[in-house]
Amino acid sequence: MVKSARGIRDTAYKYATALLGSSAFVFIFVIAAVLIIFSYPSIVVYGRSFLTTIVWNPALSSNLIQVHGFPAMSGASYGVLVFLAGTLISSVLALLIGVPAGLGISIFLAQVAPKKVAGPVSFLTELLAGIPSVIYGFWGILVLGPFLLYTLEPALAHYLSFMPWFSGPVYSSGMLASGVILALMIVPIIASISRDAMLQTPESLKDGGRALGLTDWEIMRKIIIPYSKSGIVGSIVLGLGRALGETMAVAMVSGASVNILPKTFFYPINTMAAFMVLNMDSAFTDPSAMFVHALVEMAAILLLITMAVNIIARARVRHGFVSSSEGLVRV
Repeated sequence: MVKSARGIRDTAYKYATALLGSSAFVFIFVIAAVLIIFSYPSIVVYGRSFLTTIVWNPALSSNLIQVHGFPAMSGASYGVLVFLAGTLISSVLALLIGVPAGLGISIFLAQVAPKKVAGPVSFLTELLAGIPSVIYGFWGILVLGPFLLYTLEPALAHYLSFMPWFSGPVYSSGMLASGVILALMIVPIIASISRDAMLQTPESLKDGGRALGLTDWEIMRKIIIPYSKSGIVGSIVLGLGRALGETMAVAMVSGASVNILPKTFFYPINTMAAFMVLNMDSAFTDPSAMFVHALVEMAAILLLITMAVNIIARARVRHGFVSSSEGLVRV
């Protein structure tokens, strides 16, 4: 009886953990299936033009017609290119600012700072991750936006006008403000995870480097960073995921551009996540429901981008980086 009871418990434990382990795949499959099903009318009606055009006009006051067997508003047009560009540009700007800052903080905490300093700095850095995005948005509206629009951007336009992305008049602080805000939001993610990865470097490797005459910088560059590259890349991917999906803060500072592709850093932008949230109410007033289907297709594209970034990063970690301690130090 005892063995039988133990066998039942072990079997239940085995299948329960297997079920929980597979739940991530089930959730992703269900989410993807729902997005595909609800975006199907938009995919059929607008096809590739959804990705290649910039005009987003639901034409809610026009007449209801049938297009390819689905109801749609006469003259309606849905093009996601403006929001796709805004999402990618703001995320790239966030990485350009946030990755060096986050790695610099993680190196300082893991290698340079004494314990009395590392503790408070680490706490304050991680505290940034807990600040609600709407607070970042208010700070961006009240402080960052005016500073960029009236001080920094005019100076950049004056001194760097020979560069295409800094030429022309200053229209808005939306693009740079969005990049800076997103950078602030991803810095604690990159810094905390990278610091933890760096702290996992065995002391024997660092002692061996010192015995070979390496400086602290060389130990960091040749031993610690190669050993912790997978963790660093993981932190950057998580930060990029946060930047791609951030909604409220970007919606508050981006300028909510529609039907206009940015030509310089001084243009307003709009991102897919922010646009979806800001237009949900009006989407449900569409008699044809095509507005809703188009927003769901936009969400499916955002999910696809996020999954592609994660898959590519995982492939790079597996095949392109050092995964063991062998061969780290080359003097």
